[in-house]
Amino acid sequence: QVQLVESGGGLVQPGGSLRLSCAASGSFFSINSMGWYRQAPGKQRELVATVSSGGTTNYADSVKGRFTISRNNAKNTVYLQMNSLKPDDTAVYYCNADIWFQGGSRWNNYWGQGTQVTVSS
Repeated sequence: QVQLVESGGGLVQPGGSLRLSCAASGSFFSINSMGWYRQAPGKQRELVATVSSGGTTNYADSVKGRFTISRNNAKNTVYLQMNSLKPDDTAVYYCNADIWFQGGSRWNNYWGQGTQVTVSS
């Protein structure tokens, strides 16, 4: 069984910063891509950023220059540093990972439970 546990969400004023963390736990062989997605009320879930096992990153245009994704492979953890936050960044942020099990035949996709980020004065 694999769990992705997020932390670091909360309430912040516009222009402020937050750092999200997501740790993968359980018994697995390796993790490929890890990423963050978000879903605002009444909207579809959307990509925020991803990072490959080799460190290649990808960002949504709306967060480029403000958010930074990184990972610690030894800790099976992905981070999202969010700076210059705007009210439009308010959403539930979900961690996502592609995981390979020992003896498996394909990558398996997992989601965290989500953490609320609210940007408001």
